[in-house]
Amino acid sequence: MAPSSPAPVTDRVTDGDAVRLTGVYKAFVPSGRAARPLMALEDVTLGARAGEFIGLVGPSGCGKSTVLNLLAGLIRPSAGTVLYQGLPVQGINRQIGYITQDDNLLPWRSVLRNVEFGLELRGVPRRERRERAREFIDLVGLGGFEDHYPHELSGGMRKRASIVRTLAYDSPVVLMDEPFGPLDAQTRVIMQDELLRLWDRQRPTVLFVTHDLVEAIALSDRVLTFTGRPGRIKREHVVELPRPRDVFRIHELDRFKELYDALWNDIRDEIAERRDARP
Repeated sequence: MAPSSPAPVTDRVTDGDAVRLTGVYKAFVPSGRAARPLMALEDVTLGARAGEFIGLVGPSGCGKSTVLNLLAGLIRPSAGTVLYQGLPVQGINRQIGYITQDDNLLPWRSVLRNVEFGLELRGVPRRERRERAREFIDLVGLGGFEDHYPHELSGGMRKRASIVRTLAYDSPVVLMDEPFGPLDAQTRVIMQDELLRLWDRQRPTVLFVTHDLVEAIALSDRVLTFTGRPGRIKREHVVELPRPRDVFRIHELDRFKELYDALWNDIRDEIAERRDARP
């Protein structure tokens, strides 16, 4: 079966969405009197259902990370609405987990104490949070490294610790901004596999920003492509590949090539338009 035809993103916005952006614009105003506002997002509407994994792809600078920052409450929209579980996001949303490119581990804390940090802030009793942290550490193969500090770990190990620190917090929505970007190719695929196993265990809603089209297909239920700046949703691609997925062999599936070509055509067209628009 070929992938379904791209559908309007607004068709996916429902009352049951875990997060929702409706008609969102975001302009950044640089310092200086003569500076003109920089429009990052223009009329963006998208929704993500509970337990859905959505990939966001597009040319650099198209506003993908801005979408995540809006949902996390780190910035406010210039126009439009941003909702979390039906309520407006009006400040930093501590119910949402956010994993960035950097692992952001606290260097003075061991792996164990890093992973339990969010639970500590939530007021979970020490014994309970320690047991939960150890459980998640074991799930990603870091058992035996509980007392190691971040500088004693490899990049992949630090990324594992960063991911389980967020997932142990049991956030119903997790935002991921190119979390595997700094890793080498082999470690990156291993981490994709680890992430899918952890996601399948809890099924949080995930919005995942990436420039890697193979990664987007391997992980996502839907992939949304963005136009160049100001970012708009160009197209939705439903990833009709069976789960659980084997990320090591995903490219061998019959429907993979058609999905990859469709995503690449979207991105290539945007890159070409930006190049042709240069003076």
